[in-house]
Amino acid sequence: MDKILHIIGAGLAGSEAAWQAAERGIKVKLFEMKPHKFSPAHKSTNCGELVCSNSLRSDDYEHNAVGLMHEEMRRFGSLVMRCADNCKVPAGGALAVDRNGFSAEITAALHAHPNIEIVSKEITDFPDGDAPLTIIATGPLTSSDFIVAILQKINHQSLSFYDAIAPVVYKESIDFDKAWYQSRYDKGDKYDYINCPMNKDEYYQFVEAITIAEKMPFHDFEKPRYFDGCLPIEVMVERGRDTLLFGPMKPVGLTNPHSTEKPYAVVQLRQDNKEDTLRNIVGFQTKLKYGEQERIFKMIPGLEKAEFARFGGIHKNTFIQSPVLLDEFLRLKSQPNVMFAGQISGCEGYVESANVGMVAGYYAAALLCGKIPVVPPKTTATGAMQAHLQDATGDYQPMNINFGIFPTIHGEITANGKFHKIKGADRKEAYCRRALEDFAKWKELVNV
Repeated sequence: MDKILHIIGAGLAGSEAAWQAAERGIKVKLFEMKPHKFSPAHKSTNCGELVCSNSLRSDDYEHNAVGLMHEEMRRFGSLVMRCADNCKVPAGGALAVDRNGFSAEITAALHAHPNIEIVSKEITDFPDGDAPLTIIATGPLTSSDFIVAILQKINHQSLSFYDAIAPVVYKESIDFDKAWYQSRYDKGDKYDYINCPMNKDEYYQFVEAITIAEKMPFHDFEKPRYFDGCLPIEVMVERGRDTLLFGPMKPVGLTNPHSTEKPYAVVQLRQDNKEDTLRNIVGFQTKLKYGEQERIFKMIPGLEKAEFARFGGIHKNTFIQSPVLLDEFLRLKSQPNVMFAGQISGCEGYVESANVGMVAGYYAAALLCGKIPVVPPKTTATGAMQAHLQDATGDYQPMNINFGIFPTIHGEITANGKFHKIKGADRKEAYCRRALEDFAKWKELVNV
């Protein structure tokens, strides 16, 4: 078999898969339909475009599952993590990036690699049984023609949910006589977040306005199935008038320098580009109509004169039932020359998508070299994510990385032979410590 790999889709998963395979000597053809065709949510011609938040979430690899995944990917030579580190913007304990610089750097690296050819072409036909080994990494916004071809091949064993995008405002339009800089609990740099306070009356007027606002209509007959980690703000309000107080608008860990009155609710804005001219409204994913967004979000103290660089939006995400359809190496059981990676396989989130792409690229390279890939241990963040794609049962849903899908650590045996139960932060540290130890052993086995 020739050492040639086709990858369909140059998002985070496809870009990372291409990099990993190319670094192992595989010739890669990376097919991307942009700029000839764009999904409803994509705007840039670059690879690895971020369409929702610009945050890759917590970067704490000693206590946090996604931070642990960051670190594992760094140690594996991830292109996505290298570019994220190079393009990071202040975000407290999180890893947020200048979205344009980030995708531009990924694109430049892929174009410069001697083993990667980027082909600007929309793929609409499913690869046949004689095609080169192919990774489908078309993401949650797979084009309508190609998703039809995929569904026909897998006997319509797919699911879908809806994902919403948060609005972005120009920082210079924020009123700092009411807003202030501060990270929650003063983590990171104080300039990481801009805070807009609300008193009790302002909060409930805001909630009422969202409740009666016009929403964007759906264009199909499916009942929307949202991912709980990315709920539109109006859906959160539907779950209870106080829901936002325990979510994106919680007032804890913040002190308003303009008033002695403690805020009843706080809206936070996070840096969206390296120049810090844009700020996205944290947790405000929405399907409100654009006019309603402008009217309602200007009710927020400090945003009365806000100018919007981008309004929130909504799009449909599609993913397959990987536990039923794929083998342990992410290959389609009915046609092993086709693999799936990224969010179309049922992981959720930027980091998770890139991580599955990273592993898929390694798997593909090993298979093309006549080797049996080594599956990462479930005790690692990388292995736990792979296990979710293989072992999930019942109502299969997209999943962020979290310690709940790791093998449980109840405690440890002390030097005197007694069992010591581990709780709280110590338990998280134990998960991370075990993961990095086991990841190092796995890395040796795959000869990275």
